[in-house]
Amino acid sequence: MLRVTALALSLSVLAACGALSPSREAAEVAVADAPVVPAPDPRPSTQAPDAPAEKPTIIAAPKPEPELAQIAFSQLPGWNDEDHASALKAFVTSCDAIGGREHWRDICLAARKISTASVPAARRFFETNFQAYRALNADGSDEGLITGYYEPLLNGSRKPNARYKFPLYAVPDDLLVIDLAELHPELKGMRLRGRLDGRRVIPYFTRGEIDRNEPFASAKVLLWVDDPIDLFFLQVQGSGQVHLNTGERVRIGYADQNGHPYRSIGRYLIDRGELTLEQASMQGIKAWAKQNPARLAELLSHNASYVFFRELPGNLPGPLGALGVPVMAGRSIAVDPRYIPLGAPVYLATTWPNSKRALQRLMMAHDTGGAIRGGVRADYYWGFGEQAGAQAGRMRQMGRMWVLLPNGVSPRAALGR
Repeated sequence: MLRVTALALSLSVLAACGALSPSREAAEVAVADAPVVPAPDPRPSTQAPDAPAEKPTIIAAPKPEPELAQIAFSQLPGWNDEDHASALKAFVTSCDAIGGREHWRDICLAARKISTASVPAARRFFETNFQAYRALNADGSDEGLITGYYEPLLNGSRKPNARYKFPLYAVPDDLLVIDLAELHPELKGMRLRGRLDGRRVIPYFTRGEIDRNEPFASAKVLLWVDDPIDLFFLQVQGSGQVHLNTGERVRIGYADQNGHPYRSIGRYLIDRGELTLEQASMQGIKAWAKQNPARLAELLSHNASYVFFRELPGNLPGPLGALGVPVMAGRSIAVDPRYIPLGAPVYLATTWPNSKRALQRLMMAHDTGGAIRGGVRADYYWGFGEQAGAQAGRMRQMGRMWVLLPNGVSPRAALGR
């Protein structure tokens, strides 16, 4: 019988979640590598401007969160100017996953009946059926980091050749995923990843070992792509599309991760004087990689984390988020599900990337991510392609959040506590 203790072998522990996570590391480059632009009405932040994304590497029960305060909709900045009809359509998408649950059943039935409502009618729907609660961090502060992610496009092939020689792997058969809650209930949602070495569980292969293919030869290759840095950023985003040399286009999504914590390659370049903080965006890192091809393996192996993929149905309107529904450009965010229930509407007040122009919008908590940790922490989904990638790569703003819950449902009840 295999026995694993709570602190077994110092294996990395990641929050368990769904399709684009737990290691959809979207925005972790931006978290460490771009200046913060404050949101409207900026308040003192508890996070240093150049702090890397928080990433759990030891097992620890979450700290008790403060009670959330209910506020009136009239107090939400920009609420009256929102396109509530568009937000209602996004909420109906949430209902495809949460519509059968106790707290959401009736409100989802009502939403589906008026999903084509006018903006005033949709606004009345939210104000009549929901209560708004200010999201807070564990220390009671109400401001946090808002980053962005997107769905990239890569070039690939189903067979390797001189151009397409970088493998995009499926989940290896020897990757173990151990649910720690079976040993320690207080660690609900935490998983441990590794592999067997005889009767011992040891850490899984690192990125460097996988890329060198030293002991790692049994995993199935889904596709072959032509650019290793694009492949790396695909893993950071957690999903994407691949244009094949046959003319076909396929969508792939997160399937699992090797269990090693994410380490920012942007921070690595900054610390070595290769890039300044302002230069170390996704675009800046790609430019450095093109100028220094001989050092690319050194750079990428700094981040031992490695993501494995699966091919998704071709008829999906977007990549699948942790909730199990397609994420929607400009309406979906990734949140920390310890604080914000997946599927819930979340009103977001932040700014556009690298600007002080207000971005205030009713979003849906459709996703999670390994870097998304805290009550006021979100990853904004910008959509597909280069333009979305440019916005996501620059976004590192401060912001505030309010979660909308059905009338009579407390935040603790919505989180199953």
